[in-house]
Amino acid sequence: QVQLVESGGGLVQAGGSLRLSCAASGSIFSINVMGWYRQAPGKQRELVARITSGTGTSYADSVKGRFAIARGNAKNTVDLQMNSLKPEDTAVYYCHAWYGGDYWGKGTLVTVSS
Repeated sequence: QVQLVESGGGLVQAGGSLRLSCAASGSIFSINVMGWYRQAPGKQRELVARITSGTGTSYADSVKGRFAIARGNAKNTVDLQMNSLKPEDTAVYYCHAWYGGDYWGKGTLVTVSS
């Protein structure tokens, strides 16, 4: 089993920055696919960014050039650097990992005020 814990959400003004972090724990060796999804009120959960070992990174069009996903310094961690934040980025952000199945964190709220 894999447990994912997110941190780093909060309130920020438009144009500001936030950094989200996610740490995986459990009986795991190395997780090849980790990413971030978000869900805004009344909307479906959507992929924000994903990092895959050996393949690289992918981003939603809406965040390209503003967000950057990277592996953290510790094993099985992933960070999401969010710059130039917009009010439409307001959502609950979920860490995701694929390790023989889908695993999700509980989510962290990001609120961007105009």
